Amino acid sequence: MTMTRTKLRENVYLTYIPAVKFKTCFLSAQFLTPLRADTAGYNALLCAVLDRGCRKYPDMERLSAALDLLYGANVEHSVRKRGEVQLWGFVASAIDDAFVPGGGGRLLEGVAEILGELICHPVLENGLLKKDYVDSERENLLDAIRSAVNDKRTYAGKRLLEEMCRGEAYGLSHLGEEATVAPITAEDLTRHYYDQLSSSRLELYYCGRAELERVITAVEPILRDLPLSRETAIAPPLPHIARTEPLVIRQPMDVSQGKLGVGFSVGTEDRDAAFVMNTMFGGTSNAKLFLNVREKLSLCYYASSAYHRSKGLVTVSSGIEFENYQKALDEIQAQLEAMKTGDWEDWELTGARSCIENGHRSIDDSAGRLEDFYMGQIATGQHNTPQELMDAALAVTPERIMAAARSVSLDTVYFLTGKEENPRG
Repeated sequence: MTMTRTKLRENVYLTYIPAVKFKTCFLSAQFLTPLRADTAGYNALLCAVLDRGCRKYPDMERLSAALDLLYGANVEHSVRKRGEVQLWGFVASAIDDAFVPGGGGRLLEGVAEILGELICHPVLENGLLKKDYVDSERENLLDAIRSAVNDKRTYAGKRLLEEMCRGEAYGLSHLGEEATVAPITAEDLTRHYYDQLSSSRLELYYCGRAELERVITAVEPILRDLPLSRETAIAPPLPHIARTEPLVIRQPMDVSQGKLGVGFSVGTEDRDAAFVMNTMFGGTSNAKLFLNVREKLSLCYYASSAYHRSKGLVTVSSGIEFENYQKALDEIQAQLEAMKTGDWEDWELTGARSCIENGHRSIDDSAGRLEDFYMGQIATGQHNTPQELMDAALAVTPERIMAAARSVSLDTVYFLTGKEENPRG
C-alpha cells in the first residue's frame, strides 16, 4: 500500500494510506513524547480521563449515543511505547461511507469531530479536569500496574528489560509506576494536560477509502484548538552499552514454575541480518530454542526470543523447572553458538524466510496493524514500509547471519524462582 506523510502544521503530521480492501476507515490521533519515569504514568492516566467525555458529550452515556448515531463507530484511548517514546491518544474506526445504508454518509467527519472534542475540550470543573474522572481512572490505572505481576511470563519479561536497561528509558513501563501515579491529583493532571498539548508532537493516521484532501479537511477540528508549539524532536533510542560481565538477577516469589529471561546485546549495525538471525534462533515454533531446548531436551515448557530492532537487543523468554536453571541457560547459549558457526540445516533458513514473508504480508490485512507499524516506525526514527523490510530480510545471506550472531553477547540473566528453591539452582 502507498503511504503519504504530510506536515499539516507545526508539530502535526498526517500519515495517509489509501485502502479499498477494508469496509471500515481507521483514524488515529497519537501524541508522541519521550518516555520518562516522571511523566509516563501521567500520560497513561490523562488519555483515560479524556476518554470519559468532553464538553459536547460530558459523560460516557452521551458519548456512546453520539457514536451510535455514526452507525456504531468506535473510539478508545491507547497508550504504548515504541523504542524510547511514549505514544498516547485515541484510535477510532467507522464503517466506510460506501457501506452506509442508503448512501450519503459522512462518518469520517463525525469521528474526527469527536476526536477533536475529546482532545481539546475535556470535561472541566472550576477550570480543572473533573475530579471524579481523575480519581476513578487513577484507581483503574493503579490496578493495571499492580496486576502486571499476575501474568508471570509477561512480568518476567518486563523485569528483564528493567534490569537490563536500568537507567535507560527503554526499561520503563508505558503505564508508569505505582509510586508516581498514586499521588496524582486533578490539579496535577490539568497542568500536565496543558503542558502536553503545547509541547508534544501529534501524529495523525488514516487508512481507508477517502481521498487525502478530504481527510485533511476532516481532521481540522482536531487541529483548530491545539495550541501552537515549536517542532518537537523525537530522538531515536540510545544504544545499549553492553556489559563486560553479565548481570544475574534471581527474584524469589511464590511460583510453581521458574521464569528464565536472558538478555543479549547485539553489536552489529546490520539490523536485517540480526532480525533473520533471531527468527532462526527463537522467533518461531520452528526455531532452535523451541525445537532443541523445549522439544528435544525437554528443559523448558516454552522458549522463544524477540529482537528489539530499535535498541539492538535480543531477549529470551522461557518457563522451566527450578532445578533446570543452569542446564537451560547453558543450552540457550549453545543454540546461539550454533547460529554463530552456521550450524543449521537449509530448511531452518528457508522456514525463517517463509515466516518473515508471511508476517510482513499480513500487516497489510489489518488497518490497526498498519497503524501500529507506522507509528512504531515514526517513533523510532525509521522510514521503511513492510515491503521494504521484508525484501531486505529475504536478501540476507548465511554469511551475514553468522556475522550478526557473532556480535551478540550475554548481558543480563533474570530468573524468577520459587521461595524455597535452592539458590545454587
